[in-house]
Order: sequence, then structure tokens, then C-alpha cells
Amino acid sequence: EERLVESGGGLVDAGGSLRLSCAASGFTIDDYTDDLTIAWFRQAPGKEREGVSCIRRSDGSTYYADSVKGRFTISNDNAKNLVYLQMNSLKPEDTAVYYCAADYYAEYCSTTYSRRADWSRLYDYWGQGTQVTVSS
Repeated sequence: EERLVESGGGLVDAGGSLRLSCAASGFTIDDYTDDLTIAWFRQAPGKEREGVSCIRRSDGSTYYADSVKGRFTISNDNAKNLVYLQMNSLKPEDTAVYYCAADYYAEYCSTTYSRRADWSRLYDYWGQGTQVTVSS
């Protein structure tokens, strides 16, 4: 059974850094499902869920939302089935619950799909979320 578990959230001052981790288990890569994408989404109170970044397992290609480009870095450790989101220069507007999501259709991790209003709903597997709070 596929499972995602996030960790690393917390309270940080504006300008500070946090590193989120997403531990993936139970995902099978074979001839029928030859790739995987893992993404980070976030949702602030009263706001829509927003895509932050994603990465494709096979070639490490990435996508970033404009709001985090240059400040956040996504990376993966395939041997450990971990995906990281390094968040630097944090701002109060980064405050949200951050969710890790995965799907076997790696094409979802692309600029094309990220522009879709239903982008988050395309991902089949979700973690429980981790709270990130940035104080001003």
C-alpha cells in the first residue's frame, strides 16, 4: 500500500529556513509504472491548495511555482525513497500546511499541468500534511 509521510515543519522567523521531508513507501516501479512524481502542495487557512514544487523520480526534472522560485529547492534520494523541500528566505506568506503528494503519471510534474486549476486533484496519493508557520 502506497504511503507518504511528511516531516520537518515548524515555527521559524521570517528569513529563516526549514527542510521538509517526504518519506514514500509502497510505491512499485515496474514495466507498467515506470516513473513517479512527487510534489509539494500547500494550503493556508481560507485559501485554495497551491502547488509549490514537484520532481520526477526518473530524471530529477523539477518544477517550481513562481512564488517560491529561487528560494525553495526540491530534491530526491531514490535509494532512501525520500523527497526533500529545502525552504530558504521564508516569508510570512509561506505559512501553510504543506502536503506531499505522488502519482505514477510523471507528466503531472510539468509547467503544462501546473497551470490547471485541478492540478492538485490529479495526484492520487497524499500525506497527512505538516504545518509551517513563519513569523514576521
